[in-house]
Amino acid sequence: MIEAVMLWNEPNNMSHWDRDLDPDWSIFSRMVGLAADEIRAVAPDVRLVLGGISPIDPAFLRLLRDHGLLAKLDVLALHGFPYDWNLWHPEEWPEKVEAVREEFGMSVWVTETGVSSWGSERTMAWGLRRLTPLLKRATERVHWYTLFDLAPEREATTRHGAAEGSAYWRHFHFGLLRADGSPKPALEEFDPELGLCQWIHFEDYRRLDATVTWLERLGVRHVRTGLSWAEWHQRGGAEWFDRLIGGLAPFRTTLTLCFTPPSAGIRTHHTSPPRDVGEFAYFARWVARRYLRGD
Repeated sequence: MIEAVMLWNEPNNMSHWDRDLDPDWSIFSRMVGLAADEIRAVAPDVRLVLGGISPIDPAFLRLLRDHGLLAKLDVLALHGFPYDWNLWHPEEWPEKVEAVREEFGMSVWVTETGVSSWGSERTMAWGLRRLTPLLKRATERVHWYTLFDLAPEREATTRHGAAEGSAYWRHFHFGLLRADGSPKPALEEFDPELGLCQWIHFEDYRRLDATVTWLERLGVRHVRTGLSWAEWHQRGGAEWFDRLIGGLAPFRTTLTLCFTPPSAGIRTHHTSPPRDVGEFAYFARWVARRYLRGD
């Protein structure tokens, strides 16, 4: 079942939203606000989640609150990787969650966090063991990133790609499983109460089937994945979504709607604000009618 819809992903990260085209996030706020209204009209009980913010920046949330967006949502989401990219200690997770919860008076989830095995698979296992009790104490919902390593022939979704050096290559090694499906030592440390975040590339049916098999084997109940607005515009997009949603039906799933189609953006890039914010709302309504109706 679908328990939540997340509207966009990391909107305060240039890898996912082009703030040069929307410096005060007013376009973003209108776009997500309209999408929230459309989903609420179809499925009023589904929880609506702000795209997980990275970095964790209360000033950004205040800006969205001033635009009126937070009043339309149920949950704020945080992303953090203190063992790899963030300049704060892992032990700070509970206080960071509580600070956001207290200031904004909303539920707070951690929808992406993990440890890369780029340097050492044993270090990854140690980091997972250290983070698990901290995260479980901090919030009701955690989606650990991720089940499978990113395949080496893929590209990570970042602003500068390989020019980022080791910061880029870390993206490929966050899985509990290697790209070939073999387990890492961290798998033995994984607590299924955390839940998992797993992005699945367009029409990668083998990865979808393997993901479902491993989720069932591990006893995972909560899953986060994405429906790409851009992929919806591709031939076979709706059929791929049907297969993805059907495969994940046994789990309590958070769907992330994101990625601007090149044809719809102010510029032809997935991070671009759309020329017409109503087009994202139309996509959100389509998703809600197809997958969230109880009839």
